[in-house]
Amino acid sequence: MHILVINFELHELSHEDFQAVATEAAPAFAEIPGLISKHFLSNEDTNTYGGVYVFESKQATQNYLNSDLCAGLAANEHFINMQVRDFGILEGPSQVTRAL
Repeated sequence: MHILVINFELHELSHEDFQAVATEAAPAFAEIPGLISKHFLSNEDTNTYGGVYVFESKQATQNYLNSDLCAGLAANEHFINMQVRDFGILEGPSQVTRAL
């Protein structure tokens, strides 16, 4: 498994409007090949939003990063100061905490 974390701030878009956009976009994310789950994130107090993606593999993560869907996310003028980080999984400790 592989984890991708994307965070950004909203620019000229309200929390409520972001929630509506995320709800509308969720079915497109559900169709990403190799995606196990995506957790949509929001912290209205710090204006921090984004997602935690769990992929089957590093290759599936890379395929998403090279996709039109991801390019559209990066090009969205309402999402600023974007950070994209990917991580491998430490399987032993993760199994103990029921993550795997």
